[in-house]
Amino acid sequence: MAALGSPLRTFRGLLRELRHAGGREGRPYRDTPAYRHIVGAFRAHRVTSEKLCRAQQELHFQAATYLCLLRSVREHTALHQEYHGKGERSPEEVAGLVGFRLPQQPGGKG
Repeated sequence: MAALGSPLRTFRGLLRELRHAGGREGRPYRDTPAYRHIVGAFRAHRVTSEKLCRAQQELHFQAATYLCLLRSVREHTALHQEYHGKGERSPEEVAGLVGFRLPQQPGGKG
C-alpha cells in the first residue's frame, strides 16, 4: 500500500477540491454541507492528549480515496470538454486539420 502522506495535506487537498467544485455554483464553499462534514470528521478523529483515536488511519484512508475521486472527476471533465467531438465536420475542414487541401473541381467549382 502506498504511503498516504500527512492528514493535513489530505485535508487541504479536499478543501481545494471543494473550492473547485463550488466555484461553479457561486456560493462560498464554506457554506456547503460537504465542508461542514469534512471539518467535523477531521476534528472528531484527531489524536488528542486524552485519547488515541483508533479510526484515524481509517478516516485518513477514506479521505485520501475521496480526494482521489474528486480530482479524477475534475480532470475527466476538463479532458472531456477539451477533446469531445464537435459534431460532424465538412470534408474541407477535415482536410485542413491534417494539412491537406482538397483538389479544385473542373469548371471553377470548389
